[in-house]
This record gives sequence, structure tokens and C-alpha cells, in this order.
Amino acid sequence: MVGSILRNLFSPPTRRLAPTITSALPRTIVNPSPQRSFSTTSPVSATLNQVLRGCRKGKKARHATSPALAASQSPAMKGVCLRVGVVRPKKPNSGERKIARVKLSSGTHISAYIPGEGHNIQQHSVVLVRGGRSQDCPGVRYHLVRGAMDLGGIANRVSSRSKYGSKKPKKATVG
Repeated sequence: MVGSILRNLFSPPTRRLAPTITSALPRTIVNPSPQRSFSTTSPVSATLNQVLRGCRKGKKARHATSPALAASQSPAMKGVCLRVGVVRPKKPNSGERKIARVKLSSGTHISAYIPGEGHNIQQHSVVLVRGGRSQDCPGVRYHLVRGAMDLGGIANRVSSRSKYGSKKPKKATVG
């Protein structure tokens, strides 16, 4: 087997055909068109050790960061709150992060982070869940959408309003 591999690696390249003369037209030379690849880099052939070892392996597929949403290929999903609680964040951070245990419409149970200051959800509230993990809360891979379903937006929010479901504040009229 090794001999056939070495023979294929080190055999001279096949020669091109010589130009042929056709009989239909006098003295017309026809060249077979060479195949060109339109790649910017030349393909690198495998080394001898790579061939003997079994050549190259493809990369493994990456796992989904929000698997409950990736299964149904939806950006957001409706769910019902089972429990609302507080979690302490991982080591360098401190504080209390508000999370909710949610049963999605697909039937799976997940933990979701409640963004922003304060919230109005409780048990049996209907919420909208989107992907995106909370970095300092282990096991929390989802966020709740503010201003959708039963979870209200944040009042008097000035910056990043679209993330927290608050409308643009009205201009005060002087008169």
C-alpha cells in the first residue's frame, strides 16, 4: 500500500497532447484548452506523513449557543414562567441577577435572564424568549424580551431603549 501511495505522489505529471491539425481547414492548429482554477491561492497537496496518517480530517460542527431555539429554527419563542428567582453571578462579579425558569411552547424547560432594572413578571406570566446567554450566570443561555407579552418595558429609559422596550419620551411643551 505504501508503495502505491509513494508511486502516486512522486510520479511525473501526465503530458499534454501535441497540437493536432484538422482536415476541415487547411493548416488550422487546435489546442485543447487547459483547465484553469480561479482561486487566489494554489491548492496545497498533502505531505507524505499526512497521507500515511490518513490525510486531513474536517472540523467538527459547532454546537448551538441557544439549543432550544435552534431546534425549531426560530429567533424567539413564547413560554410560561414557572418560577422567578435570583442567582449570584460567577467569581469576579457580585450582585443579584434576576432569572426566570420558563416552559417554552415546544415543551422544554429553560432558565432565562431578565434584563434591566426591575420587572413585573411572576409565576404563570407569558413571556417571549430570545437567544443570548448571560455571561456571569452559569447555565443561563436565554434572555427575555422586554416590552413583549406580559413582561413590561422599563419606564423612563433614555439610552438603548429598543433593548428594554420603552417608547421615546414625549417632549415637554412650554406654553
